[in-house]
Amino acid sequence: MKTILLATDAWLPQVNGVVRTYQRVQQELTSRDVRLEVLSPNAFRTVPLPTYPEIRLAWCRSRDIWRAFEARNADAIHIPTEGPIGWAARRWCLRHDVPYTTCFHTRFPEYVAARLPFIRPGVSYAALRRFHNAGNGTLVATPSLAHELRQRGFEKILPWTRGVDTEMYRPSNVRIFGDGPVLIYVGRVAVEKNIEAFLDISHPARKIVVGDGPALKSFKQMHPMVTFTGKLEGEALAAAYASADVFVFPSRTDTFGIVMLEAMASGIPVAAYPVTGPVDVVEEGVNGALDDDLGAAVTRAFGLDRSLVRHSAEAFSWHVCASQFLDTIAVANGWSSRDVRDPS
Repeated sequence: MKTILLATDAWLPQVNGVVRTYQRVQQELTSRDVRLEVLSPNAFRTVPLPTYPEIRLAWCRSRDIWRAFEARNADAIHIPTEGPIGWAARRWCLRHDVPYTTCFHTRFPEYVAARLPFIRPGVSYAALRRFHNAGNGTLVATPSLAHELRQRGFEKILPWTRGVDTEMYRPSNVRIFGDGPVLIYVGRVAVEKNIEAFLDISHPARKIVVGDGPALKSFKQMHPMVTFTGKLEGEALAAAYASADVFVFPSRTDTFGIVMLEAMASGIPVAAYPVTGPVDVVEEGVNGALDDDLGAAVTRAFGLDRSLVRHSAEAFSWHVCASQFLDTIAVANGWSSRDVRDPS
């Protein structure tokens, strides 16, 4: 059995697209005789991320992380995050001439600029180029993001799609928010998600925000007519999606947005800006609408055929996602086709 070591700064109890993606890949790989072993902040002393205390970062010396690497003796190393663990893992790989792959999951330059405007995104992107270009390949979720990163000087970019659980997320006649029209947002409640654009839409539909985050308290105070459910999981989350009429994705900085696939699998059309992520998965008039006027996108998304919306999500599977991930790891580490097997 081959072992891939995932050296990540994002893991449980965080709930986000990065964590959910690798959890599902981890499950899928067990049938391929491949183990995805996780080295996360949970193995070390941690401190809260400034301005975002819900996220905890490893607080330790690089050699403590290196000892953990050596103890695991993995066959391959994948580094999905550019935090303390990610940078320490990169240094260890370069020092020992060990190949590794990375993934560009998060637009940290834009996220940092949203909180600290004096730090220009160009400075942050220079550091990220250095981080990713030293590896054997950077996995990227969408063609539009790949094009953008190449324009910024990123090299060795490789495609890696995403998936959705079409059994968990499915159409339903349940209406847990009542019979009137419903707009829903699902995700972190944080400034970088541009939730204000959703909350400011002028529309008579009821607005629902599902999720937790550092801006939740202030948004509740500013928008008393909006329903904030907090974090939902499992069947409760699936029911929330299926009870809406339009899923609104206001982010301009996400690299993909798995929540869009979850909404579409539930038969709910998506309204979003025409930016990276939405432009790769939203087909105008079929499963949603894209517009620089988010309210106009919402209006056009209402009434779309839910069966067609659902059908568009069925093209994304975790099986394909895991296979693409494993193929990339195998090539980067010189494995033969006998080293990994696809049970299908």
